[in-house]
Amino acid sequence: MGKKDASAARLPVDQYRKQIGKQDYKKTKPALRATRLKAEAKKSAPGIRDTILVVLAVLVFLLCVYAFFYLNLSTELNLDNEVD
Repeated sequence: MGKKDASAARLPVDQYRKQIGKQDYKKTKPALRATRLKAEAKKSAPGIRDTILVVLAVLVFLLCVYAFFYLNLSTELNLDNEVD
């Protein structure tokens, strides 16, 4: 007799999940499809972010190389002027 009472009482989590399931059935198929596509788009977005980070890293590297050569050439020109 105690087992019947225990199985009849549901956990609040199970009741909550059942309510969410009922609400999902109320949505139309196009709305569910749009939600799924939106979630997939968020998952694919990090790929774009990674490519942007790689491009920025290359640009920063090129800027550093340019600055290195600019500083080296400018000091050589100044030394040449002082020798004359």
